[in-house]
Amino acid sequence: MNTEILGDTMGETRHTKVLIIGSGPAGYTAAVYASRAMLNPILVQGMQPGGQLTITTEVENWPGDSHVQGPDLMVRMEEHARAMGAEIISDYITSLDLQNRPFTAKADSGTTFTADAVILATGAQAKWLGLPTEEKFKGFGVSACATCDGFFYRGKEVVVIGGGNTAVEEALFLTNFATKVTLIHRRDSLRAEKIMQDRLFKHPKIEMQWNSEVTEVLGSENPNSVTAVRTRNLITGDVKDVPCHGFFVAIGHAPASELVKDQLPLHNGGYVEVEAGTTRTAIPGVFAAGDLTDHVYRQAVTSAGMGCMAALDAERFLAGQ
Repeated sequence: MNTEILGDTMGETRHTKVLIIGSGPAGYTAAVYASRAMLNPILVQGMQPGGQLTITTEVENWPGDSHVQGPDLMVRMEEHARAMGAEIISDYITSLDLQNRPFTAKADSGTTFTADAVILATGAQAKWLGLPTEEKFKGFGVSACATCDGFFYRGKEVVVIGGGNTAVEEALFLTNFATKVTLIHRRDSLRAEKIMQDRLFKHPKIEMQWNSEVTEVLGSENPNSVTAVRTRNLITGDVKDVPCHGFFVAIGHAPASELVKDQLPLHNGGYVEVEAGTTRTAIPGVFAAGDLTDHVYRQAVTSAGMGCMAALDAERFLAGQ
């Protein structure tokens, strides 16, 4: 499919009323709404069509589906957007000019897109430790989302790594399911808000392991499952295995804001700033939705909601032009 599209569009310039960049729940929902508003949107999928949900196996919190596979859900969203009339292109945007109107986006294939309005839905990615064993057990006991996967660890022991608000929130959330939660941090104090720390330290199910790093995820194969994590004390060098069924990496998220980092105001380490209660950015006609702007909720359903808002905001903006 790629080759045809890339072949056909080499060096071509195409204009659209609405250009949607990104193809997670926010991008696809924006495409559904923009299509229904007769704006004939073009959606450019990016490097990872379907976004983070394509690396999540089980999704149990998507309304209307008590149980769905992440990749299947994204295939359905893409089909829905196409059925409404959105044009979906398998390519990725390498540069974006928001200083001049119409806005201009250059794609990897050589195509240039010009647009009267842009919806940014490039998402974010969890930061990982980068261990080969972490990669091996991703989706089989290694996760970066307690709210997505905590449910699977009822009556089991889990480990969380990190020291900020996210790590503390995830550890506290996991106590709803797990019998024991070990929080591992590389320093001797947490960066999380004081009130969160107090709740954490008072919790009978949570144990701290300070000044430590995780060096390896241990587990069994066929099927893959986690049995422990190997830790090293950064002061004494002591190596210790912590038994667990689940290992949650909570060392932060990196929003995919590279395209706009010098053009739009960012906050909290790279999230695109939007006007409260809207998806409007600092540049009129440019809207941002989903995990690219959201460092708080980061759920598929909230991203989809913002995608809807972005399309409606874009429609109003274009009607006023």
